[in-house]
Amino acid sequence: MKIKEQPLRDLVTTIFVAAGCDKDESDCVADHLVESNLAGHDSHGVIRIATYVRWLGEEKVVAGAALETVFDSDVIAVLDGHMGLGQVMARRAMRLGIEKCGASGVAVIALRNCGHMGRIGHWAEMAADSGFVSLHFVNTNGLGVLVAPTGGISRRLSANPVAVGIPIAGGQPIIYDISTSTVAEGKIRVALNKGTTVPDGCLIDAEGRPTNDPKVFYGNGSPPGAILPFGGHKGYGLGIVADILAGALTGGGCSAPGATRLEQSMLTVLLKPDAFAGDDAFAAEVKRFVEFVKSSEKVSPDAQILMPGEIEQQTRAARRAAGIPLDETTWGQIVEVCNTVSVPQSLVDAVVQD
Repeated sequence: MKIKEQPLRDLVTTIFVAAGCDKDESDCVADHLVESNLAGHDSHGVIRIATYVRWLGEEKVVAGAALETVFDSDVIAVLDGHMGLGQVMARRAMRLGIEKCGASGVAVIALRNCGHMGRIGHWAEMAADSGFVSLHFVNTNGLGVLVAPTGGISRRLSANPVAVGIPIAGGQPIIYDISTSTVAEGKIRVALNKGTTVPDGCLIDAEGRPTNDPKVFYGNGSPPGAILPFGGHKGYGLGIVADILAGALTGGGCSAPGATRLEQSMLTVLLKPDAFAGDDAFAAEVKRFVEFVKSSEKVSPDAQILMPGEIEQQTRAARRAAGIPLDETTWGQIVEVCNTVSVPQSLVDAVVQD
């Protein structure tokens, strides 16, 4: 099935208001989830609704949480989200960082103790839209420990995403957004809901044997498997760095056993090009470099040489025109949540009929 963007946003907002969030929080989460689906990152889109609503009901994430400023200076802020909704806390943190960067040319924001922040590329896009370069390191403590270290088979790290945003004057920004694991956990859940497998080299079972079955990763009555780092020791090393910068440096803590809820922290560095090479020189050099890379001879006539983020731009355009595809399992989970929090059936029906 395919659903249009705006009706889906409206339904998600209604769900989170019914689950106890205020309108601003609900709009923020809805915008973020639907934007993730539009960009083709279904793993961080509306498939997350059921989990977020369950966490709200179990008080593992808190509606209406205040963002506490633990330390503040002209260029640094250390912030505590007190387990508020991750998208809401990250948006507030980014707004503060953008303000500081605009005034001082650089800003470093340490955000700790939040719910799931969603697609980290979203925050890189937010900075790029303001004309700033940004670097983001994220870790997930507690329930997010899903990745085996190179040479091991036990879960010890989270997916530990890393994102970079680079504005391009007069064009779409470069947005580099990856997990340091071969695949994000949400993509495994998408495969599970669709009844498909995951690619080779992504997962191992509890004995360390390769598997393509998402059920094996989640246990399915047996000990759960683990995700592998991407690129072997290279992804593993980057995952270690991300965990330390996002976890230890922010004060949120690195991956650890025994937690009962998922906690995320993010270290963000924002840079104003004008304070370094100068806006004009930076823009001209980035433009020249991109054109040089794209001038490469292609492997085939129909091949594309894309900058990081261009696939998402293309997918947004296609899905805005044709609708957002949702598998029946994911849609059924959303409908079940609507019933649980008493969203009127007429609103659910309106989304499908649009």
